[in-house]
Parts: sequence; C-alpha cells; structure tokens
Amino acid sequence: MRPLRPMRILHVLSAEFFAGSAAYAVALAEAHRAQGHAVWLVSDSDQLPTGARQLKTAISNRRYGQRLRNARLIRQLVRTEQIDVVHAHSRAASWVSYAALRGLRVPLVSTVHGRQHLHTSTSLFDIYGGKVIAICANLKTHLVEEVRMAPTKIVALPNGVAFGPEVASETSGPPRIAFIGRFNGGKGERAAALLQQVFPPLLAEFPALRLALIGGELEHLPTAGEQALAQLQAQFGERVEVVGFTDDVAGWLARTTLTIGAGRVAIEALGAGHAVLALGEASYAGLVTEVNFEEAAASNFGDISARVAPSDVDFGALLADARAFLAQPQAVPGALQARVRAHYSLARVAAEVLAVYQSARMKKALPGFLPVLMYHKIPDAPPATKHQIFVTKDNFAQHLAFFKSRNFTPITFADYLQFARGERPLAEFPARPLVLTFDDGYRDNYTNLLPLMRQHGYRGVLYLLGDFAVRYNQWDLAADPTEPRADLMDEAQKHAFVAAGWEIGAHTMSHPHLPALPLPEATAEIQRSKASLETTLRTEVVSFAYPYGDLNGDLKAAVHAAGFAFGVATDTGGLHLEDDRQQVFRVNMFPHETTGSLFKKTSPWYRQYYRWKRGK
Repeated sequence: MRPLRPMRILHVLSAEFFAGSAAYAVALAEAHRAQGHAVWLVSDSDQLPTGARQLKTAISNRRYGQRLRNARLIRQLVRTEQIDVVHAHSRAASWVSYAALRGLRVPLVSTVHGRQHLHTSTSLFDIYGGKVIAICANLKTHLVEEVRMAPTKIVALPNGVAFGPEVASETSGPPRIAFIGRFNGGKGERAAALLQQVFPPLLAEFPALRLALIGGELEHLPTAGEQALAQLQAQFGERVEVVGFTDDVAGWLARTTLTIGAGRVAIEALGAGHAVLALGEASYAGLVTEVNFEEAAASNFGDISARVAPSDVDFGALLADARAFLAQPQAVPGALQARVRAHYSLARVAAEVLAVYQSARMKKALPGFLPVLMYHKIPDAPPATKHQIFVTKDNFAQHLAFFKSRNFTPITFADYLQFARGERPLAEFPARPLVLTFDDGYRDNYTNLLPLMRQHGYRGVLYLLGDFAVRYNQWDLAADPTEPRADLMDEAQKHAFVAAGWEIGAHTMSHPHLPALPLPEATAEIQRSKASLETTLRTEVVSFAYPYGDLNGDLKAAVHAAGFAFGVATDTGGLHLEDDRQQVFRVNMFPHETTGSLFKKTSPWYRQYYRWKRGK
C-alpha cells in the first residue's frame, strides 16, 4: 500500500466580516492542515485566523466583471497548485467556482449555510457542484423540496466546533441574560423585539439581573431596537452591558445564566454546559433540552426553516420561558452536553467532510457505472431448493469467461477505497471495473469458487457472519424446515480467502432480518460482526452487506457509525456508487444467467433500466 497522499484543498468564501461560514471554513482548514493536507483560502480577506495560504479577491462582489476575474484567479490557482477539490461556502463562491472549474476534472463541493433564493439559474446550472453539504436537516429538506436538488448529492453535516476545555459557570456573580448574535438583518429584528418585549419586564422583575448584548454590527440595530436600548440604559444603567463584538465569547458564556441565540452560538453554549433559549431568524425553538434537542438542531436552533413559512415568534412565550428559568436556574444535563459535543465535534465533522471530498473526487473522475454483482452458493449441481441463490460451478466458469472477454477487471471495495483515499493513483484505476460479491460463506465457495477465481487472477468480496459458531444456513431452515442444509466454511477455509487477497466484509453475526429487530439489537449485530471478523481473520473490514437486502435509514446510520465505508444492498441504491455509500446497488445473480443477461446486468444503462421497469 502506498502512503496516503495529502489532499490539496481550496476553500472559496465570502468573508466581508467573520461570520459563521467563515469560522466554519477556517476551522476545517486548520483541522485538515493538522492532518497534513495542503489548504488554500480565497476570500474577501487575507487576514483570516488560519495558517493556510490566503488570497484576497472580492468574492462578495456580484458584478460580472469581478466574477470573471474571480473565476480566472481560481482556475489559475487550481491548475498551478494541482488542487484536488474546491469547497465553496456561499452562493457567490459557488458561482465563481463553478465557472472556474468548467472543463476541468476537479470536483466542486458546496456547503450551504442557509436557505437559498430561488433563481431560474439555479435549475439551469449545477452551480453547487457534485456534492452539497447542508448544515442541518431542515436545510436538506429545503434543498430537495424547494430548490429541487437531487437528494443523492446532499450530505447533512453540521458545522464543526473545536470545543475548548470546559469553563465552569461563575456562580458568585449576578445572574445574567445575554443575547449573542449579529445585530443586523433578521437577527437584528429579533434583538429589537427582545429589547422591546422581553428584556424590560425581566430586568424589572429580577433586580440583580444583568443584560449583555454581544455581537457585531451593533450599529445596524433597527431604529426601534436602538430606541428601546436607550430606554433600558436610562432606566437600568450599568445593568445593561453593551459588549458588541468580542473575542471572549467563552468567558461571557461562563458569566451568563441564560443565553439567547442560534446556530454556532447555541452550539458553543450548550457544549460548554450553559443553558440556551434557541431563537433564530426562522423560529423560536424554546429552552433546549434532551427532549427537543433533535428538533432544535434540525433548524440550526431556530435559524432555518424546512419550507417557506411565516417567521413570527411568540415573544410572550419566550418571556415566560426566560422568567421560569431565571426563577429556578438549572445546569445543562451532562448527557445533553456530551451529545452536543459529539454531534458537532470538529474532529468528527472534518473527517466526514474529507470523505465527502474523496467521494466527489471519485464521482468526477469516474462518472460511469460500476457493476456490483451478488452471488451466494457455487455448488457442483443445482440443489433441491426453492430459492434461486446459487450459480453452479460450470455456469459460474462461463460467467468468468464472459467477464474476461469483455475486459472487465474485478476489484474490491477495499481497492476502491484506496483510490478514493489517494493511496493509489487514479491513473491506475481500471477502465472497466467490476465488483464480484459472495454472501454467507458457503463451503462450496472454498471448494469451487476460490479455485475458479484464482485461474483468472480474480479477487472478490466475501461477506461472512461474525459468529463462527454458525456452521450452516440455519436462518433458511428456521423459515422453512424443508430447505436443504448448506454448510458454511470453517475458520481455516475463511483464512484462505484472506491469504488470496480477497476482501472480507461483514454480514451481521447471525443473519437476521435487521429491520425486525429493536434498533439497539440490530446495531449490536452490525458492530460486533465487524469486530469479530477483524479480530479472528486479522484483516480490515470496510464493507457491510445487509441480510436479505433489508435496510432503512436507521440501519444505514448504524452501519456508518460502526465504521463501515460501504453498506451494500440488493437491487436498491443510487445510480452511481457515490450517490450513497451506505446503500450500494448490487445486482442479484440467478442460476440461469445467459450471455445476454450478463451483458445487460453489467451494462451502463442497467440500473436506470431496472428502476424504470419497476416504476421507481
């Protein structure tokens, strides 16, 4: 295996001021630089807090002349520095990056940080690139349902936060309520309403309470807000603390009893163990608790609605929530704090983003169909079974002769992953790749399959159960006692496949219908199978096959969380392997395949044809 080749990453962003999108880009840049990747930033500023190389140009300027200059600069940089992937962080950045990359084999990834204006050009031009990162669930819904973006290109992945060491709340000082956020635009309107409707009664009812206003653009606070603030300052004096922009948000959070904010503010406060009323431009999500965390996170804590909807806020309800909390303050539960830190962990998010880069790169470089075929038994003669999950030894030999005649090169998912990770150069990727997979680990795979594959110099993927005590197809007999017994390989025979360079994949511990199990039990089947196979066979397990092809969203998430790079299905999944690595489309192979059916099932149009034929 060649050493991992560091990626060369270019971020393009609007950075007229250090907003959340800029903080996100800088955090990613630093995380990836720490791993040895080379990173460049092109933005409105060359003074962002990062060690990455920075180039300044007016990305936010939407005039056509400036856009053309921006695109030329990016295109030249991509060519000169041999950039592997461009990551855009605003609509303006996506536009110029899309133009710059026209005709190049370099992928574009866009992170969408907020709802998008619906333009005709959005449907005419794929300006967001091959992969799109939506920072919350509501944003993904918006992109699919309102922007009409293909769901297969969208990855829901939050902004990562580099949580510092926990700073204990200062319990000795006066109670404090803080609004943290920008004071212009929609956030400014929310701040103005708070200053008019919420803060006056709270300051009057709680004599020791202090109010802190923290954030930039304070000079752009709406007029009604400016007037309300002046009245509060006149009435309550030094209890009203106008902080404005500060580099010490963590310190202020530690001195704050209750924070009002959205997005990154809410995330950092909760991660530090401080209570939050989630109020954003789109909605009010209430006091964030373990019960409503998922719903609040879906809107980025009030900032983003899934669909066009009124953004009215019941400030009376917000006042009641604040009053109740200040009357009896409570610490954020440790379980909620841990959940926030895990979900928004910069290390986790940076790793996921790197996988998105690799996926976008593979789809751009290898846009064609990669056939993945599914076999089971390879017996000497047809067994007396009602299930058509076998191909006899002689027929399989004809399959291999067909693949050879069509110049297919069998690869494994582990091979594919090496190309995606840069461990092997894309120039070596076969012109006509093919993945041959075999489920369950029947004994005839050792006696018949392995010798035939060796004759052709082929390797495949063998999906085995993690429980080595299972020695025959007991799941079939449990469903139908008349089904003939089919023995599985012993441990030594399985080791022979590892020695022959095959990939070993996981197929659960005991071959259950996973959706029928409680999720914790199904998750255990998935996780334990990987650990067992890796320990016993001393090989890395990177892919998982769903028994019977049965899966759902929770199971796909469990497969991903267990550390599998790929989850393979049966006759379901995307048109391209990179559409969904956790639901890879596998083609079922039957006993009486012909030259014509083999041609069909390995043809570029087959998956689209399969969907059309079944009305999917």
